[in-house]
Amino acid sequence: MRVIDGLHRLKVARVRGETTISVRLIDGTESDAFVLAVEANVRHGLPLSLADRKRAAVRIIGTHPQWSDRRVASATGISAGTVADLRRRRGQGGDEARIGRDGRIRPVDSSEGRRLAAELIRSHPDLSLRQVAKQVGISPETVRDVRGRLEHGESPIPDGSRRLRTKPELLRRAEQDFGHVDGRDRQAVLERLKADPALRLTETGRILLRMLSLHSIDGQEWERILRGVPPHWGTVVARCARDHAQIWAAFADRLEGRATDLAAG
Repeated sequence: MRVIDGLHRLKVARVRGETTISVRLIDGTESDAFVLAVEANVRHGLPLSLADRKRAAVRIIGTHPQWSDRRVASATGISAGTVADLRRRRGQGGDEARIGRDGRIRPVDSSEGRRLAAELIRSHPDLSLRQVAKQVGISPETVRDVRGRLEHGESPIPDGSRRLRTKPELLRRAEQDFGHVDGRDRQAVLERLKADPALRLTETGRILLRMLSLHSIDGQEWERILRGVPPHWGTVVARCARDHAQIWAAFADRLEGRATDLAAG
């Protein structure tokens, strides 16, 4: 009967003289309760500090070593790369497979899955990310990375060189990619979409166009917005940005899947 989250609400209820309060009972181990407490405190109005979240991640890695880096990252509000670094510092990382956020078990070494995905993408380029992922047993995000590597003429299997980059090199690469996102081709596509009556004259079409236009600002404007984010909100805004990116990625996957289904039909 320990309170995991909501101590202040419980105190207020007692001060008001209430004898009952609505709760959600969780039946689990102490380690499971700790994970739930961290998840709750990462998302509310006064989130845990970065140091607290890292300490929580270390504890969760110890109690749930079978969880993937992304699953631990999702619970603690830090990046999967940071979780992987914390895991390496603890001398862990030799597991053959881990459980992801979706509950599926995937191998830690995805080399074979990447190779199979590359073959499937080459032979069936019309398949969606989720269709390829389901057939070869890797995540859609890994398939996205494989597809991007193939489009750039790179090997579908990372050689490890990207992991060896120093932090300044990674920051410079991120800044280059950040500015490179802007392009005339994308703006031209957006103008063509705006000219289509099927989008311009429907409510949902106009909503989509506004959303696309909002993200079509140039690199300099993105930099100006980035510098304008208050330091004390940086982590929260970054998490929101990643959440929105995942929503857009899922949206893109469903669009690709629907296009494939229509073509097959």
